[in-house]
Amino acid sequence: MSAPPARTTARATTTPSPGKIITAACVGNALEWYDIAVYSYFATYLSKVFFTHDDPALALFLTLGTFGVSFLIRPVGALVLGSYADRAGRKAALTWSIGLMALGTLLICVMPSYAAIGVVAPVGILLARLIQGFAAGGEFGSATALMVEFMPNRRGFAASWQFTSQAASTLLAALLGTVLTSTLSEDQLTSWGFRIPFLIGLLVAPVGLYIRRNVPEPPAAAPEPEATRAPIRTLLREHKAGVLLTIGLLAVTTCLNYLITYIPTYATKTLGLPDSAGFVAALAGGLVLLAVTSVAGHFSDRVGQIAIMIPAAGAVLLLIYPMFALLVAAPSLALLIGVVMVMALFKGCYYGPMGALMAGIFPAETRATGMAVGYNIGVTVFGGFTPMIAAWLLDTTGQSAAPSYWVAFAAVASLTSLFVLRRRALHPR
Repeated sequence: MSAPPARTTARATTTPSPGKIITAACVGNALEWYDIAVYSYFATYLSKVFFTHDDPALALFLTLGTFGVSFLIRPVGALVLGSYADRAGRKAALTWSIGLMALGTLLICVMPSYAAIGVVAPVGILLARLIQGFAAGGEFGSATALMVEFMPNRRGFAASWQFTSQAASTLLAALLGTVLTSTLSEDQLTSWGFRIPFLIGLLVAPVGLYIRRNVPEPPAAAPEPEATRAPIRTLLREHKAGVLLTIGLLAVTTCLNYLITYIPTYATKTLGLPDSAGFVAALAGGLVLLAVTSVAGHFSDRVGQIAIMIPAAGAVLLLIYPMFALLVAAPSLALLIGVVMVMALFKGCYYGPMGALMAGIFPAETRATGMAVGYNIGVTVFGGFTPMIAAWLLDTTGQSAAPSYWVAFAAVASLTSLFVLRRRALHPR
């Protein structure tokens, strides 16, 4: 009976600083979202290199489809790595996830073109994205659980860094995209320039792996033996409603995120703006997210997560179509930047408090699994296919503002989950 207290005391004496906890938890998440942003931002060039076809529109559709299909494996990764985190520890699962993400990035870096190896090229890119998707599936739940369990009194602020790191990654990807599209010719970007951002992302992996291997397990209460052996069974038996609510919470912010990553393609293909315009707008949006997300998370520790998230989701529902309609009516770089910055503001206010709200839905023994499963199903439905759905809506309706319809639908789904959580008092405050 004395062993558990002894382990708890040992952990307490070696608790790392909040900065180290946040860095260890967020480095893999940052790499994941950086790769996602880079792939989406450079989709046009990827389609020319790996998905060569007589119809450029079809090649782009296949590129975005590969992006979306890779998200289908995320729930599998969530089940495998999330349950592993609840059984073997957060640190072990996080070490595996960043290693697998690096492997997927490496494959994209070295994959020969369609002209060189034919159909093997798109198959190889799909394999790389599937590996990354599997790894990303277990990343969010394990990393968020690590932070809120080390910093229970500042869970809103701690969990918000998951999303701040995403903003920083998107910002870096947009910055690289702006520099590369402004300094390299289209031929240079197509032949070798598009690989530069992936190579830069690959350099982060060894640093992240080292940091994670040197962070102890969080001093959370030990789970029940049955839950430790079977966190998936416990989750499905006792917390199905929590998983569904988590999926709903993810809808609007995930949809907005992937719509922002689609902006460079939308700006050139639909609005007829220069290649660099979309990257500049995404860069401005990344700056807003970086500034707002952790502030919103910190503020939510005082007023509650739902009190901030409902107004943010409501604003998206009311304003997303007018913003797109205005952008279509008068396309310009300045207006594109303004629209993306407003979307990023709403997203940051919603995003910052969300991790803490999700963590409070599940108990410690199934927290990593529950958040990972709900998060990745939500990201798959409302995230991975958003660029493709946006392209489909544009083609089907013939309306340049059509992508806003999907965002409005996602906002309704998120508001529904928020009102249910408030009524059932499932949130932590």
